[in-house]
Amino acid sequence: MSMKTVKEKKIRKSRPPRAKKAGKVRRAWNRGNDHIRDVMHSVAFLTPSVTGVAVFFILPFLVVVYYSVIRSPMNPEFVFLDNFIAVLKNSSFRTAAKNTAMFSAIAVPLAVVLSLVLALMLECRIPCKSLLRTFFLSPMMVPVASVVLIWQVVFHYRGTLNVVLANFGVDPVDWINSSGCLMVIVVLFLWKNLGYNMILFMAALNNIPKELLEVADVEGASAAHKFFNIKLRYLSPTVLFVAILSIINSFKVFREIYLLTGDYPFDGLYMMQHFMNNTFNNLDYQKMSSAAVLMALVMVALIALLFKVEDIFGKDVEG
Repeated sequence: MSMKTVKEKKIRKSRPPRAKKAGKVRRAWNRGNDHIRDVMHSVAFLTPSVTGVAVFFILPFLVVVYYSVIRSPMNPEFVFLDNFIAVLKNSSFRTAAKNTAMFSAIAVPLAVVLSLVLALMLECRIPCKSLLRTFFLSPMMVPVASVVLIWQVVFHYRGTLNVVLANFGVDPVDWINSSGCLMVIVVLFLWKNLGYNMILFMAALNNIPKELLEVADVEGASAAHKFFNIKLRYLSPTVLFVAILSIINSFKVFREIYLLTGDYPFDGLYMMQHFMNNTFNNLDYQKMSSAAVLMALVMVALIALLFKVEDIFGKDVEG
């Protein structure tokens, strides 16, 4: 043991207990100050975002919930579920809910599956890969008004599609006012959203560990085995995100339908947003608020179900 170490020990032993205790208190105080300083910094950065969410999202939603359980803004009598029962008995609401559910049930799975197929296709060595990627992303740059104009030209009674079908002896159809109107909007929804979803899946595919795929190749695993047992499991968080994003976008398709057809479209295109927009124009706030709360509950239940499925399916690959 060196002489310096011996001297340091003697000095340390020679310190009075009060000095040692004061040093510990000082260090604890400094650590507490650092923690408080970090908390204050975090609060300062988060306050603008939290304030914006509270003012523009949480408070308005609480007002909607309040309106859904009272008689009217002029008569704030608490009626609890009466407004919800009245909305559920309303034929327009039932039509809007059925059409919205049918559209989401068709469009959302197609958006997830087709975008994943496109991402897998562009992952392979195919010619004109960059051109195809640009083609599928181009709808994101087209204004909605232009998209609606294109759809009107294509699916009008005297539009491009009927002109082409007439060459094969098919009678013209007013697609936007026929039983096939929902498929027209599904095609529009997919054309607008596939490119963005495809990019998300391509990014997720690049993050799959290459070592696992190489081991699977060495062991002679088939392409189907690699997809379902390796790729799809690592893609489960992205599948969840794309599904939630597609559900949200499917509830926002009102903009395109409104520009195509107006306030009161063909019965097959009458969506929840039409119902709420028309009840708002009629100043029927109770009916609109009740429908909005029911819609929010359905979306929360769907998203919770998707989270549960993803947790079961992808829990063994989470880091």
